[in-house]
Parts: sequence; structure tokens; C-alpha cells
Amino acid sequence: MSEKQELATFAGGCFWCMVKPFDEQPGIIKVESGYTGGHTVNPTYEEVCTNTTGHREAVQITFDPDIFPYEKLLELYWQQIDPTDDGGQFGDRGESYRTGIYVHHDEQRKLAEASKEKLNESGIFQKPIVTEILDAAPFYPAEEYHQHYYKKNKIHYERYHVGSGRAGFIESHWSDKS
Repeated sequence: MSEKQELATFAGGCFWCMVKPFDEQPGIIKVESGYTGGHTVNPTYEEVCTNTTGHREAVQITFDPDIFPYEKLLELYWQQIDPTDDGGQFGDRGESYRTGIYVHHDEQRKLAEASKEKLNESGIFQKPIVTEILDAAPFYPAEEYHQHYYKKNKIHYERYHVGSGRAGFIESHWSDKS
């Protein structure tokens, strides 16, 4: 078994919907919901929701790159979001719900940029990809009740995943491509 561990940080709108797809993959050691990219130290959910902290809801993933490489994380990430929407994701609007790939080193940046370019050229989306690739910033874990929300509140999570429009978007854009 490999001893390697790396971090990947992705903002993809509501973090509730970003945990499950990664959590279920081999080589994923930990998926944590939280906040990143802003100026407020140790923000609360309520503060982030005001769109005044500069933070985005995000997930930070600890993974073994020998089992689940960063390139595969990127592929899975793109399939969870609308990368053409710079105003938020699905039913959630505002700065805190914008997408972003937070890179932890130069190799991640190179892979993220190549992945974004490939997606832009794929023709899957009619509009340009606006997801930003940013340097990793301090990551602040969200409150405990947000962690692994899909396990703690299955019915509400499923209702939200569908009701927000995310599930339908994923189905219409990726069902025959993954």
C-alpha cells in the first residue's frame, strides 16, 4: 500500500453536494467541507453566506495519488459542476458558491490548466469555462453538522441535490460521457 498523500481543494458550489462523489472513490483518504479563498480567519457558515468574507464553500480532499491520481480528481470535479456559470452553482448564487480549483503546487496547476483547456475544447458546453484556477489558500473546516451531510441527512441531501438542479444538470451533460 502506498504511503503518499496529497491535498486537492475544489470549490463547486454547495459543499454538501461535493463530498459524496469523491468520498466513494478508492484512494480517497478524507473529504472535508470548508471555506477557502477569503480574508476572514476561521469564518462561520453564517459569515460566508453573507458574501463578505471572500470565501467559497469548498472541499479539501486528502488522497493517495498512486491509487487515484490528481487527473482523475479533476475529471470527477468537472462532472459535478457547471463550469460556465460564474455567478454560483445551480440554485445557490453569490461569491461563496462560485467554482474554483485551488492548486497546492506547480504540477497541480499544470494539470488543472490542461484539464480546463481540454474541457473547453470538448464541445460539451456552448459557453466558455469560467472556473478559476487559483493558488491554494488557508482552508477552514466547516462546522461539524456540514461534514458528510449526505450521510447524516440522506433525505434532505437527496431532495437538495435534485431540487437545486445539480442532479439534472449532471445527468444531461455527463450521463453518457463518464
